Amino acid sequence: MVRSSGLLTCQEEPVPLKSISVTVSIWEFVAGVSATLNYENEESVPLEAFFVFPMDEDSAIYSFEALVDGKKIVAELQDKMKAHAKYEDAISQGHQAFLLEEDKWSGDVFCCNVGNLLPGSKVALTLKYVQELPLEADGALRYVLPAILNPRYHLSGSPEDSCLDMKTPAVPLEDLPYTLSLVATVSSQHGIERIQSNSPLGPVEYLGDNKTAAQVSLAGGHKFDRDVELLIYYSEVHMPSVAVEMGKPKTKPGCLMGDPSAMVSFYPNIPEAQPPVTCGEFVFLMDRSGSMQCPMSQQDRSQLRIDAAKETLILLLKSLPVGCYFNVYGFGSSYEAFFPNSVQYSQHTMEEALKRVKLLRADLGGTEILTPLQTIYRGPSVPGHPLQLFVFTDGEVTDTFSVIKEVKSNGLRHRCFSFGIGEGASTSLIKGIARVARGTSEFITGKERMQSKALRALKHSLQPVVDDVSLRWDLPPGLSATMLSPEQTVIFRSQRLIVYAQLTGVMPSAEATGEVCLKYTLQGKSFENKVTFPLQPKLDDNLTIHRLAAKSFLQTKDMGFQKTPAKDKKDVLNVSIECGVISSHTAFIAINKELNQPVQGPLAHRDIPRPILFSATAMMTQSFGSGLCKPQALGHRSKKKCMSPKKTFPEIERVCSPTNRTNLETHHTVFGDNHLVQLISLQRADGSWDLNEGLAMVLGMSVENILAAIPVESVGSSSWATVLAVLWLHANGKDVKCEWELLERKAVAWLHSHTGAVVHLLVKAATDFLKSSVDPAVFSL
Repeated sequence: MVRSSGLLTCQEEPVPLKSISVTVSIWEFVAGVSATLNYENEESVPLEAFFVFPMDEDSAIYSFEALVDGKKIVAELQDKMKAHAKYEDAISQGHQAFLLEEDKWSGDVFCCNVGNLLPGSKVALTLKYVQELPLEADGALRYVLPAILNPRYHLSGSPEDSCLDMKTPAVPLEDLPYTLSLVATVSSQHGIERIQSNSPLGPVEYLGDNKTAAQVSLAGGHKFDRDVELLIYYSEVHMPSVAVEMGKPKTKPGCLMGDPSAMVSFYPNIPEAQPPVTCGEFVFLMDRSGSMQCPMSQQDRSQLRIDAAKETLILLLKSLPVGCYFNVYGFGSSYEAFFPNSVQYSQHTMEEALKRVKLLRADLGGTEILTPLQTIYRGPSVPGHPLQLFVFTDGEVTDTFSVIKEVKSNGLRHRCFSFGIGEGASTSLIKGIARVARGTSEFITGKERMQSKALRALKHSLQPVVDDVSLRWDLPPGLSATMLSPEQTVIFRSQRLIVYAQLTGVMPSAEATGEVCLKYTLQGKSFENKVTFPLQPKLDDNLTIHRLAAKSFLQTKDMGFQKTPAKDKKDVLNVSIECGVISSHTAFIAINKELNQPVQGPLAHRDIPRPILFSATAMMTQSFGSGLCKPQALGHRSKKKCMSPKKTFPEIERVCSPTNRTNLETHHTVFGDNHLVQLISLQRADGSWDLNEGLAMVLGMSVENILAAIPVESVGSSSWATVLAVLWLHANGKDVKCEWELLERKAVAWLHSHTGAVVHLLVKAATDFLKSSVDPAVFSL
């Protein structure tokens, strides 16, 4: 056997994958990506290689091709079962074959098979996809190249035939035997303000004088310790737009690819409105699996996931409106609820919940998320209080489609807000459950704070319901629009809305225009957002809008290879194959039958190593020391299964154990020196603070001195304490104001209802007492 220097699996087998090169082209809020996997067989025997890798769930993969020793072979998209049969048949006959498929159980995991790779042969496999870029709260567009694929937990009763069940060697990040390069070009008619990344970049090169285009590259030496993220800031606020794209040339009209497609982007100017007094039933479902005991990121001094979760729960509990109902569930291999059913929010129930939060541990084993979801949905509903579900998880579940299907079946009775914690969280799970239950999804990686994103979602959930959402098209006679996106029923403030439509009929003259109008009702008042656009379809060789429209349609129908209803499977197959966009029911297959002579003899099987985060030590112990993944004999092609590494976590729990970290978990110092969280944890359910030793400690004063400074004798100590607490928040927590804004508004409302006209006297006296420069206007209602 010829060994390649440094490119070895854990069984010291050479690795045929040498490098991954990615080219990204971003125009406004759409990314077109070309990723090339470069293979070389440096052994003396023919190989079959398997590479399992993550993709963003929103990616529309539309092209797969192989360059074999200079010869290009373009793959066809076919029914998955037929593609598998052709691949196996080609391999058995000694032909080279290449297969790309989506995992049966999760829409964000893919497997690439390279069969009959001859000794000394080089193959470059290129896949292309397009993707909408999500809009962040600060106006940035976010592109993520997934690089982390963690082990995933098998739900009870689910079969172990996922791509992730193949034996895949795990290696320390510093020893990963292939490299990653990325070049991104960004273009916008509005001008580019800046580009940021969580990974080291080369200098940003602006193209032209007006900064409408820029190019940037990933610095060398990326260690696959994080997903690669780009944040793109344009110079102007995003404006509504409509883009019309020509159909595929030589394709008959009347079908999706033959007709023009339109992509409409709205930024609805929904006014801020006061929520009703009672605002629903809030259920928080928090991951307590063993992996939650690990850091939020690989960066130094990163907070533990479970500690960030505890702080987040405290902020959420303190920010809930008086009169609502709530409950908290923790889940792992089993689950626990704070209360048998949701309880009314009061000082007593909030205090009880707070005690439980402070005792939470990441000690419940695996990630059995389906069972607690079913329990929540079976529970009695609270009349007049619609269910708002918040799901926090590191997203490491193999069968995401079963979870999404369960949430979808209950989608009309609740909204779901989901949060992916840490690197490698499943985009299929996190985005999928939010999409089918009319909520929002967030991912928390690197230095991002779970607390900020959770509170933003809570604000969304407290918004008054936007009703009667509809789109009206005003088009010339003979032309009509057929919606391809699902009907919109929920719109949130400060969010972008994208819809796709197929334009059928006769396209008018070059000067003609069309108009689309978004209509909705908020608290009895009607609103309209209109966009006028030219009806001159543009030609795009990649058919970007058509592919994105197909992906949008597929996401509404495709529930996975095993879970898609029979009535939807036919639509999924037809649209997937017609538009060339992969689904769970289709696969790309390419066969090279032009070898000088068929490959003879048995194939050596090679699984490409992948990086897995928790901690390198824990994963090395799991993969190499536990015997979970047994070495596979050369010449054997069967995809042997290994136990899911997520089923038990003894190594992870030992490496990340609280006993090995500084962790002051007593009642009064549960959050160490974090005075902000200490202050917030002291707030009462009605929004007020009591004047006690805890508040005095945060203020750095004695209770006696604080009492002596009360300016009005008739005012109770709680009113004085609340004014001081609010001033302290503004003076010391302004960097994370979005996290305490709701509870601060509750405090101000309580002050006005309990102190009336003397609020201004208390504020002036408190400002002098604390020597504060905070603007007294913050106490206005």
